[in-house]
Amino acid sequence: MTNTTPRPGRGRRLPSREELRIWREFVETTEALRSRVASRLQVESSLTPGDYAVLLALSEAEDRHLRSSELAARIGWERSRLSHHLGRMERRGLVRRQECAAEPRGAEVHLTPAGAAAFGGATAPHLRAIRELFVDALTADQLRAAGEIAAALRAHLDAAPGAPGGRQSTRPAS
Repeated sequence: MTNTTPRPGRGRRLPSREELRIWREFVETTEALRSRVASRLQVESSLTPGDYAVLLALSEAEDRHLRSSELAARIGWERSRLSHHLGRMERRGLVRRQECAAEPRGAEVHLTPAGAAAFGGATAPHLRAIRELFVDALTADQLRAAGEIAAALRAHLDAAPGAPGGRQSTRPAS
């Protein structure tokens, strides 16, 4: 990146035609990339990106379980969305929910052996898809720039009014 100083007057005027072209290219390319990675994940492992996000968070958690509210925060989902998704994953034997001993109204989500096996089997193919569809398409400089752009956008979004507080960025690379 050549210029790291914020552009003056941001937020006071509408985007230019060129800025809108870049925005559309960014959004459309990002969506195409996410769709391709998600499709490969589904075909190669029968897991959805949502399944993978949940399994990743649980596999990284101490003792392989989290309170449902903490899991929702880690993957950036609303609790109602997570609850519905966990129901589907529970029926497939990937996770198990149980009441939280410390808080009767809370629930803990546990990674099952079947969930751990599904996550383990999905990880190498998923990482290969990320390498092939994202990493290999960029030079080292472009990859660094993409990281800087993502960090700048995340910081801007997190600082914006109404941004969710304390949100951790442990989203899957899907």
